[in-house]
Amino acid sequence: MDKSLIRNFSIIAHIDHGKSTLADRILEVTGAVDKRNTRDQLLDDMDLERERGITIKASMVRLNYRSVDGKDYILNLIDTPGHVDFTYEVSKSLAACEGAVLVVDAGQGIEAQTVANYYLARDNNLAIIPVVNKIDLTSADIPRVQRQINTVLGFSDEEIILASAKEGTGIKDILERIIRDVPAPSGEEARPLKALVFDCRFDVFKGVVVFVRVVDGTIDPSTQIKLMNSGTTYKLEEIGVLKDLKYTKVDSFSCGEVGYFTANIRDPREIVIGDTVTDVKNPCQEAFAGYRTLKPLVFCGIYPVNPADFADLRDAMDKLKLSDASFVFEPENSQSFGSGFRCGFLGLLHMEIVQERLEREYNLNLILTVPNVVYRVKTRDGSLLEVDTPAKFPPPQDILESLEPYVTLLMIVPVDAIELVCDFAKSRRGTFQSSDYLGEDRVKVVFNIPLSEIIVDFYDRMKSLTRGYGSLDYEFQGYAPTKLVRLDVMFNGVVCDAFSSLICKDKAYAKARALVGRLKELIPRQLFEVAIQAAVGTQILASEKIRPVGKNATSKCSGGDITRKRKLWDIQKQGKKRLKQFGKVEIPQEAFLEVLKIQ
Repeated sequence: MDKSLIRNFSIIAHIDHGKSTLADRILEVTGAVDKRNTRDQLLDDMDLERERGITIKASMVRLNYRSVDGKDYILNLIDTPGHVDFTYEVSKSLAACEGAVLVVDAGQGIEAQTVANYYLARDNNLAIIPVVNKIDLTSADIPRVQRQINTVLGFSDEEIILASAKEGTGIKDILERIIRDVPAPSGEEARPLKALVFDCRFDVFKGVVVFVRVVDGTIDPSTQIKLMNSGTTYKLEEIGVLKDLKYTKVDSFSCGEVGYFTANIRDPREIVIGDTVTDVKNPCQEAFAGYRTLKPLVFCGIYPVNPADFADLRDAMDKLKLSDASFVFEPENSQSFGSGFRCGFLGLLHMEIVQERLEREYNLNLILTVPNVVYRVKTRDGSLLEVDTPAKFPPPQDILESLEPYVTLLMIVPVDAIELVCDFAKSRRGTFQSSDYLGEDRVKVVFNIPLSEIIVDFYDRMKSLTRGYGSLDYEFQGYAPTKLVRLDVMFNGVVCDAFSSLICKDKAYAKARALVGRLKELIPRQLFEVAIQAAVGTQILASEKIRPVGKNATSKCSGGDITRKRKLWDIQKQGKKRLKQFGKVEIPQEAFLEVLKIQ
């Protein structure tokens, strides 16, 4: 294959700006899918993606396209997610490309993730093609969006392509621009094999399917490969490309091409995304630097409802990590739920998606604990502890200083909503940094804010305040001192560690009142009285009681002496006292999910 006829590119954009629809039209124009068999979100192969209308996992496909110059080109397309929680999927996909199509909604204009993805592509030295999509909308304001792209991203009007992915307008212009502006891949076929592992999947029949971008050399079925990070060697079973949305075997693929291989890899932990593949007999000199490891920002515990499912949960998480390298986990034990895992996520949506995938794809019934961020605690003996769960929080008398993570929060909001958004951010302990006007009706606002204040419902509240027109992006900044306390919830004096959380001292009382009030509504009445208390140390901040289910012990006593009824009442009183002492409070699973929303 002549590598001058290969183009590798990604489609990047803010969420809901039309990336998947644009990918669908490109597949139709290049003949990768028959119009009779077409459907929405062709590259999104998970039911969850179609139900929510978002891309969760980057997907790639190989396309054939005949340009106006009469030459037949091979286009390797990677469709990427747009939500901030899946930035890692975007960054690792861009590392396998030479170009990117940057899509901007003609009605919404430039959003926070548009800017973030633009800088990601620029940092990878990619050729960027700006596209204004959805020009068919009645709300489209093309001149305003063009001015925004000119001002914020620095592109001229001649560089911007106007398109409508829904109607198919401008699709051929985009493909011709990709042929013209995106450079052909570099590399030499005569050099030793050097390929980048940029994605993996688990197939029931094939085992682990590894997707690679070949930079130098050639892969064929006789190649014995070596993963340079782990040092393990494998004999290839099948090599191929994902052509027309199907696994297609090939005899070989060489430098510049994107393909997959299988090698009877049954343990998902053997593969590391970002690893370098080389030939055992003729290895390359040095490996790729690999992807920048993203540290999880949100942690929570995941436990099986049935303790016997623990082994199945561990296997499911190993397989899930193949397709989601930003997901991390380690074993953990809880007094309330037994054996489970402490899991790290890039955000709350990421956590929600992982839970749904585990339950749907692997048929598991799970319980999630309250999410926390990673705090740092300096103790009086001079050590620095990283605390990602309330169980690791040391006693108050041992703490010298507590530190919490801060992020730089970038929000793009309508001008008429800037006051509401700023007041809301300040109520979440945010500190105003700067503001810049993007044209006549949009303004970019930057805040420094604790990460713990934005992981739960900040995005939803901000969307409500801006009537759906606001967007945000955040980047980890560092740690700053704070007054940190552990808030415990007790049922009849027994601490339930699933509801424990670490919180700023100033917000502890309000959180305790909200928590106790919500639990009183959610927990059903038991045969004995249930006292719900929220406490910091030995100090009770809030308390509620759930009355026991009433039972008329004397309903069968008709007439007779009153002492007979008193005797039955005394027996009932003793029984309820015993139940209160030994009875276990029944907590429905909805209570754990509802508590996540309390901020």
